[in-house]
Amino acid sequence: MKRGLRIILITLTVVALLCSVSLFRMLRYGFSALDEPTSIEAFAARSMRHMAVPADLRDAKNPVPLTPEVLAEARAHFADHCATCHGNDGRGKTALGSKMYPRTPDMTLPATQSMSDGELFATIENGIRLTGMPGFGNGTADSAHGSWTLVHFIRHMPKLTRQEIAEMEGLNPKSREEWEALKEEEEFLSGGGIENGPASESPVQQHKH
Repeated sequence: MKRGLRIILITLTVVALLCSVSLFRMLRYGFSALDEPTSIEAFAARSMRHMAVPADLRDAKNPVPLTPEVLAEARAHFADHCATCHGNDGRGKTALGSKMYPRTPDMTLPATQSMSDGELFATIENGIRLTGMPGFGNGTADSAHGSWTLVHFIRHMPKLTRQEIAEMEGLNPKSREEWEALKEEEEFLSGGGIENGPASESPVQQHKH
């Protein structure tokens, strides 16, 4: 009994020492979102994600039937609203997602895929505090429907095809510069940037005639 108590005290002492060292480093060097999250922080983030789910949703099943039309709707919704952080493939390898703290998760991995439908729905609708994940729900039936369709798309992520990703790229939000470049390209391809017929003569050439 005494030996077991001694082991517990030694363990608690080591943990307290490690926490003190970590706290000292944080206070000395400050906090940066560019740092790689520790395993403790990653565990805390996953725990927060689980605790954020209301009890009545934790085991809920997706009430929206899965059809090709529903999946296409969700794919377009994700490309327009979610891909900026999560990427079209859901792996989070984006300029914004890779700099968040905690990092945007790879949703094709078991940590996300093993979540229940209700947990995924609650995360989309309510967001997660102290992370970059906002809540997109507004309490309406339309909002709930959209979130449930996204649950179907998240389940589909590990099986995304190149064709689907290419289609999503055309639906991603674009900057003003990208829109202007697309407009110029369309005008060029339609011949809008080229005058029909021979080039007009300059005033000097006209004077020679």
